[in-house]
Amino acid sequence: MTKMGSEVCLSSFGFRRSLVIRHSSFVISLTLAALSLFAEPPPSAKDILASVRMMESRQQIDLQGQLRQDNVVVPFRLVQNGPLIRYSFANPDEVLQLRLGENSSRLDLVTGGGTEQFAASKLKQKIRGTCVTYEDLAFKFLYWPTARVLGEENVRTRNCWKLQLRAPSRESQYSNVLLWIDKASGALMRMEGYDWNAQLAKRFEVVSAQKIEGRWFLKQMRIEELQPGTNHVLSRTYLEIKR
Repeated sequence: MTKMGSEVCLSSFGFRRSLVIRHSSFVISLTLAALSLFAEPPPSAKDILASVRMMESRQQIDLQGQLRQDNVVVPFRLVQNGPLIRYSFANPDEVLQLRLGENSSRLDLVTGGGTEQFAASKLKQKIRGTCVTYEDLAFKFLYWPTARVLGEENVRTRNCWKLQLRAPSRESQYSNVLLWIDKASGALMRMEGYDWNAQLAKRFEVVSAQKIEGRWFLKQMRIEELQPGTNHVLSRTYLEIKR
């Protein structure tokens, strides 16, 4: 090979090598940018819970529902006007009013003379023989100050944030709660409540949803009471919402 030919070959090799290096650098830069984008930290548990509370407190609904366990059916009417939610039961009549505040929720008993705060000692009581307690209706756990994001998981094909919340005192039936919150809608998809021996005691899970007047609402939720320390279901209640 002549000297000129060698110089041309070397020059061509250098040009190709330069292109390869530049292309590789471009690919690496794009990859690092993508990794940086997807490695962004998740929102804080505080921000996620604030979004859930905001979503819950903005609904306007008037629907019929029922709690169903085996042969027991407990009908109720659910009326929500923003942060004020009323559950009306019959036989015997009982009206509960839940107020969702910025920093706490309050469950009241509606009487002929107005409202009176629901006694804390009664919050752990079950509603008419079902495994749902008055505390479960009060959303108290959404305001617990000690919470953290555990990661992400899918629940019924929905991509969810998984959170752990710790009870601030022994007034609750639960020592801590795990929540799965739909990333897209902010809806509660699953909840697990653990007793004060850190044993799974109750599990809530959305089974189906329905569209009413262009908006998505709960259709059926399954609530299971478990024998602590095992996965044995002691009782199963369905909370069902109808148009």
